[in-house]
Amino acid sequence: MSVWDDLVGQERVSEQLSAAARDADALVTAVAADAPLPEASKMTHAWLFTGPPGAGRNQAARAFAAALQCVSPDRALGGAPGCGFCDGCHTALVGTHADVNTVAAVGTQILADDMRDTVRKSFTSPANGRWQIILVEDAERLNEKSANAVLKAVEEPAPRTVWLLCAPSIEDVLPTIRSRCRHLNLSTPSVDAVADMLVRREGVEPEVAAAAARATQGHVDRARRLATDPAARERRAAVLKLPLRIGDVGGCLKAAQELVDAAAEDAKQLAEEMDGKETEELKAAMGAGQGGRMPRGTAGVMKELEDKQKRRRTRTQRDSLDLALTDLTAFYRDVLALQLGSRVALANTDAEDALQRLARDSAPESTLRRIEAIAACRDALDRNVAPLLAVEAMTMALRAG
Repeated sequence: MSVWDDLVGQERVSEQLSAAARDADALVTAVAADAPLPEASKMTHAWLFTGPPGAGRNQAARAFAAALQCVSPDRALGGAPGCGFCDGCHTALVGTHADVNTVAAVGTQILADDMRDTVRKSFTSPANGRWQIILVEDAERLNEKSANAVLKAVEEPAPRTVWLLCAPSIEDVLPTIRSRCRHLNLSTPSVDAVADMLVRREGVEPEVAAAAARATQGHVDRARRLATDPAARERRAAVLKLPLRIGDVGGCLKAAQELVDAAAEDAKQLAEEMDGKETEELKAAMGAGQGGRMPRGTAGVMKELEDKQKRRRTRTQRDSLDLALTDLTAFYRDVLALQLGSRVALANTDAEDALQRLARDSAPESTLRRIEAIAACRDALDRNVAPLLAVEAMTMALRAG
């Protein structure tokens, strides 16, 4: 077992990162022993991980962070860093390592306020780890001010600080930032590779694993959730029934409302799990008394957490809705494949009757317009259009073809 085991279908990237981690380990060891520094190194202070959704760019960055913090005795004897079981690896992977700082978008953007303390910490030495690591999971969501703060930190980093930035594509990151990073591009893993991972790592039955991997077209996180969460399978099944329920205006409006409500309910469940844990941890850290009573002067801190959680709930709802739209796009993509006689494997074989019916009753031009309508809805949501209005406009466009 190693930290690279969860990187599905990314052997090339794993090899590059493992080599960099070896050189990083040699560098830290040489500094500690006051020995000459290695002449050549594959290690650098800033990395940019890109790849399509589900390729595992965040997982690759976190695995690299764990390898950099590895303190396994085997590493000291020449073994590869990233054992996966030592304290450095374990805490980095689960997100509790004191010197691995993760930044993720709470709302639609990463604000300068969200980056201030992190940027300040990037200029300090590691507290007890081998490196001070800053992992930015949603670098494409940096706004102008927060991106400029990151740029200044990446331009002149502390000697033992490493920046790991993750984004869908290299174009999503400011040219001035990406020019200072080593770029690694991850590809979408194959359906077979994802299915194999679900069987080996999650104990999923082979048939369920294959269906989840095929339905999500290699998206690792979505495949894992679909394979292990019956509620997720039920929500997806409901989405795939939508194209057959929009025969009139009333059906369009009802389907839109149900889609938005389902996304809101999904976001609520996720928020309740995360918010409660965060609130209790903060109360404990601030010295809450019996019955949860907070000390004086902590109201502002609690209000800041509540605002953060509110922004995250909004983003989570939109992400959940976007996931449904992704499933809907895949449905119409299958319809188009049938209409054109393509040999592309269908993603939604569990809805093949509905696919065949729509393929028979409509033209490829209509299917393309429907795919464009879904894309327009996603764009509207990105522009903060009210979700119900955006989805209603989409369902009406799907009906019109």
